[in-house]
Amino acid sequence: MVYARITGTGGYLPENIMTNADLEKIVDTTDKWIRDRTGIEQRHIALEGQTMVDLAEAASRKAIEAANIEAQDIELIILATSTPDKIFPSSACILQARLGIHGCPAFDIQAVCSGFIYALTVAEKFIKSGTSKKALVVGAEIFSRILNWEDRSTCVLFADGAGAVILEANDETGIISTHIHADGKYENLLHVPYGIGDGYDQVKAGKAFVEMKGNEVFKVAVNTLGRIVDETLAANNMMKSDIDWLVPHQANIRIITATAKKLKMSMDQVVVTINKHGNTSAASVPLALDVAVRDGRIKSNELLLLEAFGGGFTWGSVLVRY
Repeated sequence: MVYARITGTGGYLPENIMTNADLEKIVDTTDKWIRDRTGIEQRHIALEGQTMVDLAEAASRKAIEAANIEAQDIELIILATSTPDKIFPSSACILQARLGIHGCPAFDIQAVCSGFIYALTVAEKFIKSGTSKKALVVGAEIFSRILNWEDRSTCVLFADGAGAVILEANDETGIISTHIHADGKYENLLHVPYGIGDGYDQVKAGKAFVEMKGNEVFKVAVNTLGRIVDETLAANNMMKSDIDWLVPHQANIRIITATAKKLKMSMDQVVVTINKHGNTSAASVPLALDVAVRDGRIKSNELLLLEAFGGGFTWGSVLVRY
């Protein structure tokens, strides 16, 4: 049987760091308020002139190096983002050109904070079907460009970054199962209300910002992630104790803690980067994975549960033997 196995990870964060103390100077908030409600201490913000594909390229090159392959070996590129460099062509195509790759399929996926989980799911299907043997899967965002820096309910949360993995066809177990869902009835709880449509005047006026009803999002997220944990374990006839590591979307430390409690896991088994990274949307899961792989916490043959929840609403999980 052919599996899709993660053979390399990479991550990149912009050099510019914004602390909670920095935010206190521009919006009505405090370091204590942010830490208590989100767990965030600082976040990385892209420099002027720096693009999302710049971040994606840096993370991709690290993943390619870690997998010990050449860029030209890649047969599929999927880039998850909600903040593309252009309306078209896809940012995946721009990244493909940057990496000097020609001819393979390259496309974007937009599922907001669940984007990387969706992208990993699609890439796994390509590999299991025999269509591709090596895939580059990236999550990258520049959310700072769609934030209202006068809205403390959103500007304290989101940040910029990129994470990437190389998936390769392998006889050894890699991705065991994937589970993705969406429910558009929650559209208005977390969204950018303007686009290329009736709200285009707002886009031109530079007012296309993230809007969020935080309390409602929190309640749905906790319940939904609890269900995806149950679904994933049941589909594989596994117990909660079988999971070695939880690698969650870094949205809010309270949501992460609630999911760990559902799994009856110690927080020592949970990869937490939100304190230093903030919420980097589609980049958060691959960034957290890369951090834990590179610092030696995640080891070969361990069982990982990757999960995320985002605007749409979208949500999903990937169970993987690393």
